[in-house]
Amino acid sequence: MTGVKSFDIPKREVWEAFKRVKANRGSSGVDGQTIEVFEAHLSGNLYKLWNRLSSGSYHPLPVRRVDIPKAGGGVRPLGIPTVADRIAQEVVRRYLEPLLEPRFHANSYGYRPGKSAIDAIGQARQRCWQFDWVLDVDIKGFFDNIDHNLLLKALRHHTDCRWVLLYVERWLKAPVSHEGGRLEKREKGTPQGGVISPLLANLFLHYVFDLWQDRTHSSIPFERYADDIIMHCRSETEAHKMLDALTRRFAECGLELHAGKTKIVYCKDTNRYGKHDSVSFDFLGYTFRPRLAVWKGGQFGVSFLPAAGNGALKRIRQTVRNWHLQRRSDKSLVDLARMLNPYIRGWINYYGQYYKSAMYNTLRHIDVFLVRWARRKFKRFRNRPKGARDWLSRIVRTTPDLFVHWRFVYGNDGMLGAV
Repeated sequence: MTGVKSFDIPKREVWEAFKRVKANRGSSGVDGQTIEVFEAHLSGNLYKLWNRLSSGSYHPLPVRRVDIPKAGGGVRPLGIPTVADRIAQEVVRRYLEPLLEPRFHANSYGYRPGKSAIDAIGQARQRCWQFDWVLDVDIKGFFDNIDHNLLLKALRHHTDCRWVLLYVERWLKAPVSHEGGRLEKREKGTPQGGVISPLLANLFLHYVFDLWQDRTHSSIPFERYADDIIMHCRSETEAHKMLDALTRRFAECGLELHAGKTKIVYCKDTNRYGKHDSVSFDFLGYTFRPRLAVWKGGQFGVSFLPAAGNGALKRIRQTVRNWHLQRRSDKSLVDLARMLNPYIRGWINYYGQYYKSAMYNTLRHIDVFLVRWARRKFKRFRNRPKGARDWLSRIVRTTPDLFVHWRFVYGNDGMLGAV
């Protein structure tokens, strides 16, 4: 007998949550259970989870910590909940998002339906033309330092649902399991990697930053993607005052600005002169800086524009190297295109939105390895690198859509150049 349930949670919600978690994949938590293992006994596992959620007896397992290398050095700690805990978090996320989403700020772009990083970059691009100065804000260890009491207080502004509040608090307090099994109690923070974490982080900064900014400095617009924040100021003096005010505000809420990464940037173009310490900033994989551009009327000038950042391009080149294409002589060129195009298409769709020529050399790197592949696959090209290049050039001209990047990089001439 299941008895009377403390909370009315429809079974359908648990099923829908499982489908979303399965689609997002992800690795196992501290129990070692993968999606596939969970699905092998799906009906029983989902019923057990629903029963625990509905009765109030659900308690999450510790979160498995995984350190991911950061592009600029150091590591980013991720917290991986178990499959069952991810499904439970998705049940709560599905309940909360319709309540919170209409309240969130128009300038908040991260992890929100109908908004994207490209939207944030486009808005920042427009405002960099309208304002002379940028305050590039970096919060030190944001996800690890979210104040639990302030977060729960913010959540209570939007719901009095007992099971939602109960389980969010339990997730916040769930210990972290380090490699080797050492458990660490958590008094603050919400782990990156949790299904519910992006929504909770947005809620926290909605009150700590977004609404405060509107209330106290409404003339200074911003773009925020999770904890990445760009603010636009009219003068260097205004930017320094904004930095001082923001430092105090974050300190009041248990957060700290990263002194080495938070900076004031001059958005210089042809019509703005003077020497300044910082004239570039990175935002969501793009680097904003003065670049040569064609203006109206065909005139060349310098504009402050975004393009794929060096760090992002370096990661793409590393990924291409890791494919080891020259060793895939068992595959045909069509096979390679089918395997690689989803990656290439994703890069172009994201980093090719603005100043696309910044990507050309990096995407040509793929063809360097395709030439090496051809030299290993076909005996006639073993000692004839130019012959392999000419052969690939002919294929580019005759089938320019075989690889996604060919028409993007070479247009219609199909000339590979000295790859």
